[in-house]
Amino acid sequence: MLEADSEILVDIRGLSFSRGDRKIFDGLDMEIRRGEVAAIMGPSGTGKTTLLRLITGQLVPDEGTVTLNGLVVKDQPRDKLFEMRREIGMLFQQGALLTDFDVYENVAFPLREHTNLSERLLRRVVLTKLHAVGLRGAARLYPSELSGGMARRVALARAIVMDPELLIYDEPFSGLDPISLGVVLRLIRQINDALGTTSIIVSHDVKETATVADRSFLISDGKVVASGSPQQLRVDRSEFVRQFILGLADGPVPFHYPAPDYREQLLSREES
Repeated sequence: MLEADSEILVDIRGLSFSRGDRKIFDGLDMEIRRGEVAAIMGPSGTGKTTLLRLITGQLVPDEGTVTLNGLVVKDQPRDKLFEMRREIGMLFQQGALLTDFDVYENVAFPLREHTNLSERLLRRVVLTKLHAVGLRGAARLYPSELSGGMARRVALARAIVMDPELLIYDEPFSGLDPISLGVVLRLIRQINDALGTTSIIVSHDVKETATVADRSFLISDGKVVASGSPQQLRVDRSEFVRQFILGLADGPVPFHYPAPDYREQLLSREES
C-alpha cells in the first residue's frame, strides 16, 4: 500500500467493473500524481463518469483496487469514507445545485456541514469563492434564475469552497460561453498551482482540456490505451489516438451504432 506522503494520490490497479452483462472496465491501471491536472478522456460510453464514482467510493469494483491517499477505498468503513470525501471537491456534470437554496447558501452548504466557522468568516469565504467565478453579485439569486453557464460556475465555487486536496470536474466546460470558459480554465490551473491541489477532469473537449492538463489518459475497451502530456498525444501515431484527438469519423471507434446493411434496410418492406 502507498504511504500517505507518496507522490501518487490516486492509484488504480487491475480495475474491473461491469453493469449487468456489459463490462465497462477490464483490468484498467492508472496513477494520478499529487499536484497535477489529469484529464480522463475517451469516446462516449467508455465509463469516464463511472470511474469517478469508483474513485469516490460511490461504486465498488468487481476486481482490482482504487487507492486514495494511501487507503484502499473499498475497504474503508462508512465513517472513514465520509471523512475521505471531505477532502474531495466535486463539480457534477449537471451542476446539482440545491433548488431550494439561493446561490450563497449553495456555496455555503459544505462549510455549514463540515466546519464550525463563525457566520462572519463563513460569509467571507463564500463571497471570496463567488468573486473568483464572477458571481458575487448573484449571491441571492436562486438556481431557477440562473443560466446554464452561471449554474455551472456556482457549482464550481461550491466545489472549491473547502479548498479540497482533490478536485474532480465532470464535463466542466459544457454550456459555458467563451468568456466563462476562459475564466474556468484559468481557475482550474490557478487552484492547482497556488494550493497544490490535484485535479481530475473528465471532458470531451480536447482543445480546452489540453490547455490545462499536465497528463491525459485515453480510455477505450475498458483500459487506458494511451497516456501522456497533451503534446505527446498530439504526435502519437496510434490510430485510436489520432481519431480521438483530431475528431475523425473513420477509425477504430465506429461512428455508427451496429445496424443491418444500409441499402438492404432502406429497400426492405418490413418495418425497422
